[in-house]
Amino acid sequence: MITVTEARHIIRERIPAPKTESVPLTESSGRILAREITATFPMPRFTNSAMDGFAVRAADTAKATNESPVRLSLIGSVPAGSPADFTIEAGTCAQCMTGAPLPAGADAVVMVEHTSGFNTGKGVEIFSPVTPGQNVRVRGEEIHEGEQLLRPGLKIGPAEMGVMATFGIGTVPVYLQPRIALYATGDELTEPGQPLKPGQIYNSNLYLLADFIRKAGAEVTLQAVIRDDPGALNSFLTEALDTCDLIISSGGVSMGKHDYVRRVLLDLRVEQHFWKVAQKPGKPLFFGSTGETLIFGLPGNPVSLFIGFMEYIWSTIEQWMGCRTSSLVEATLTETFPRESQKVRFLFGKAWIENGEIRCAPSTKRGSHMLTSALQSNCILRSEPADSPLRPGDKIFIRLLPWEPIGESGP
Repeated sequence: MITVTEARHIIRERIPAPKTESVPLTESSGRILAREITATFPMPRFTNSAMDGFAVRAADTAKATNESPVRLSLIGSVPAGSPADFTIEAGTCAQCMTGAPLPAGADAVVMVEHTSGFNTGKGVEIFSPVTPGQNVRVRGEEIHEGEQLLRPGLKIGPAEMGVMATFGIGTVPVYLQPRIALYATGDELTEPGQPLKPGQIYNSNLYLLADFIRKAGAEVTLQAVIRDDPGALNSFLTEALDTCDLIISSGGVSMGKHDYVRRVLLDLRVEQHFWKVAQKPGKPLFFGSTGETLIFGLPGNPVSLFIGFMEYIWSTIEQWMGCRTSSLVEATLTETFPRESQKVRFLFGKAWIENGEIRCAPSTKRGSHMLTSALQSNCILRSEPADSPLRPGDKIFIRLLPWEPIGESGP
């Protein structure tokens, strides 16, 4: 049996360096950016009008009021998308739409609401003065050419896609997603929606694992429920080892009569790196590899599986895809936390911010079969081995669940 720290080190050392590919912008949502994206031109690309109105020389409007408007000659119109091929001189103006280039000589735009409007023949009355730069978007005021837009390691979302589209980037460099196989073992498993027979339970773990993987930004490519039959298990694993990068199992890695997973993996020449970890829950945790394929065998108890995935596999997927891996944060306990004398102890819990400090409390449901302990939890609390419990006011490390917010209200 090895320590949690040793297990993390062994896994981390065997994760291959991230690989990259290029995908169309339309397919990049949720992927991890593989290289820096810089601005290929300034933004705005040209000085333009921020309003529908009239491009003017600000000095010409200095004395304009409602009672005594300034009258300017209208010499042209600039729609958005068209060049401004004339110059604004003293006493003149031009109709200018939002986003249209500002004509040479103009240094401000008067909103149409502060004028006599567009349908005024050759002249426009200005009822309110403007200052230089008013209602004008200056070339490069948002982004300079060559400036970094997006850094490597970002998860691409709506904002990132919008920015890349704005700068004309149609193909996006991203990290490859690992191809993942999931399987659960056990004659007792029945799919949700089907009636339960005596002694059966519903297959919840594969649904849990599949959602973890989606949230981590990867995809499941192979999935199955396998009966307690070494031949069927051998057939599935043979295919998975040939086609997948990560293989994750639920159940079958302990020491029961029908726990075949470890034995079949070894028969298939998978190298075992460890099998048991000094932690509670989730001691029977298998990790092996063959080539660059990594194999995880998680316990069947749902809490052990949940915590095992979040503590070891989530960070593996992050590292595989070039992400910055999530880390533990320190919090102050408000309730007693039971520790184990020789094992790292994990419990679900609730964390919140109070007076600028992160506080937390463990769940009161502590059995490894009690998945409802994850409800209303937004973190996993972790303590090192010790002979006495942690008390309220003591510090403890927690892992925030990435999809759960941390608020300002306690449990």
